[in-house]
Amino acid sequence: MTINIYNTLSRGKQPLVPLEPGKIRMYVCGMTVYDYCHLGHARVLVAFDVISRYLRAKGYELTYIRNITDIDDKILRRAEENGEPFGDLTERFIAAMHEDAERLGITPPDGEPRATAHIDDIQRMIAALIEKGFAYQAANGDIYYRVDRFADYGKLSGKKPDELLAGARIAVDEAKEDPRDFALWKAAEPGEVSWPSPWGDGRPGWHIECSAMSTCCLGDSFDIHGGGPDLVFPHHENEIAQSEAATGKPYATTWMHAGAVRVDNEKMSKSLGNFFTIREILDKYHPEVVRYFLLSSHYRSAINYSEDNLQIAKQNLERFYHALKGLDEVSALSYEQLSQDNEVVQRFDAAMCDDFNVPEALAVLFDLVRDMNTARANGHDLTLREQSGLLKSLGSVLGILQSPAGAFLQSGGGDSLAENEIEALIAERQAAKKNRDFARADEIRDSLKAQGVVLEDSREGTTWRRE
Repeated sequence: MTINIYNTLSRGKQPLVPLEPGKIRMYVCGMTVYDYCHLGHARVLVAFDVISRYLRAKGYELTYIRNITDIDDKILRRAEENGEPFGDLTERFIAAMHEDAERLGITPPDGEPRATAHIDDIQRMIAALIEKGFAYQAANGDIYYRVDRFADYGKLSGKKPDELLAGARIAVDEAKEDPRDFALWKAAEPGEVSWPSPWGDGRPGWHIECSAMSTCCLGDSFDIHGGGPDLVFPHHENEIAQSEAATGKPYATTWMHAGAVRVDNEKMSKSLGNFFTIREILDKYHPEVVRYFLLSSHYRSAINYSEDNLQIAKQNLERFYHALKGLDEVSALSYEQLSQDNEVVQRFDAAMCDDFNVPEALAVLFDLVRDMNTARANGHDLTLREQSGLLKSLGSVLGILQSPAGAFLQSGGGDSLAENEIEALIAERQAAKKNRDFARADEIRDSLKAQGVVLEDSREGTTWRRE
């Protein structure tokens, strides 16, 4: 089945046709590491993690590159505010980013280039642009890109260069030929962080960093370029202009952009007090619940973060795990091992091939859970085991349903009652029942239920789960 992807460049869905048969090269703009990753970063991380998982499941040889911007004006300002070397700041937040990604079940990319490790590549690309007349050195020492020399400028965002000129301004300290021109290399003031170059000491502009890193890692032309919703213009537009002018070749074939994150239907921002880091959210919710919440809307759609929506995600995920309860020993198969004649697999595949429609794929899994509950009720154990293996296999493509069911159902978060406290109360309840103090036993049961913990008594003893 052919994968069709919405391409921001063509403004429509089109079949995925690799530049090299059987191989996909994908570059996604990563983090600028001056602070902890926020919910918008989590959206991009999870979206492209699922895309990469599915491409590999379909048998493509994928090379997935996600860069790190570790030199930037924001980084330098934050390091100065903290009174620390900028390298110490970036190392700390790179480590934090990796921790957050691991907790969300993100598979590490195949390469994670840092801008500071590609200064030579950046300078070579700038030199090529100067030689071809697409860039110039201004009187203040900065190197700028000549927007009016690139005939296709605006083809990604749909913005017309003449309209951009109408609202453009040149800052007092700039010496551009044209207010639309953007910096490729920023001349350094004495004492500033800088690298030597043919044009004097300085540091790269943001846009040229990604052009150099992507072409260095994936070649002049590659299959997919992705990122967040705020990168279409100017960042990705400028990447195209730089890269295609420097190499003379088409840059990325397909452009993919994740949707925005809103908080209680408002734009997420620190000024509104509705800005959440990934780790703040993970302190309150199980990482798989957060991942499921981020999967529950199509990757191109805006997603609304709210306590209610997190609770819905938790309840939906619990439905899956209740279906898998008692079946932890059943293993998931790889996607290639699944029967392509299976109707569930075909429906799942159809959803994912339609621009990675995860919400529709989840609907297929809910139908499978309904069939599992029917098989369980009718005592069809063999069918139930086969279905559970299929559910785990398809869940693994989405990065969910890989925990033991009992462990997930007992997991809490934030201010939830701790497991050792629950176990101690269960032990006290058992002692009360043994002493025929049934009033105390019932009191403990009711107290736990009020705190979201359900006890289930059987001949084998008492088990518990979060409600």
